[in-house]
Amino acid sequence: MRKYISKFHYLTQDLPQRSHIEQAQIACEAGANWVQYRCMTKTDEEMIAEIHQIASICDDWGATLILANHYHLLDKVDAQGVHIEDLSADFAAIREVITDEKTLGASATNIEALLRVQNSRVVDYCGYGPFAHTDTKPNNKPLLGYRGYRELEKQPIAIPVIAVGGVQLKDVEPLLATGIYGIAASAAVNLSLDPGGMVKEFYRKIY
Repeated sequence: MRKYISKFHYLTQDLPQRSHIEQAQIACEAGANWVQYRCMTKTDEEMIAEIHQIASICDDWGATLILANHYHLLDKVDAQGVHIEDLSADFAAIREVITDEKTLGASATNIEALLRVQNSRVVDYCGYGPFAHTDTKPNNKPLLGYRGYRELEKQPIAIPVIAVGGVQLKDVEPLLATGIYGIAASAAVNLSLDPGGMVKEFYRKIY
């Protein structure tokens, strides 16, 4: 089943001064139509309570809600899918659990991993990065830069590829010029002085 995949993925993050609920509200009010709930600090019970509220916000604004990693919660909340960051995950087994009704995204940090995601035939899109330095998800993977995305032109890539990891507003047009499908942003929005305004700016650049 072919799923709708937005060209802009907005990700919430753990912030001391703004809850995930507030982040989702700001993003949806600004026009975000794809919200990934990425919480790394709470228990399942706490997340379920929070996701219920975020799902209601997304429903009010017609936005797709994706959970980062916690696919075991999908049968307890009203979310449209899950994004798996575990590079060694068994995508076929996860698809069996979540059924074909839900959207399944996966992460990759190099071409071999990207091709593994694509060749699984059960993943709907791939978050490919890190593009640049990011503190949102610290890792020791090589930064792809623009060159890393241009390299994909030489590969048989058919799955929608979303650039992720340290993407700033100024990077949108050069990244899309490489032929990738879309952009994901977290800190570029959440740590800006005007998060709602930044969401609108990303949309203007992408669409």
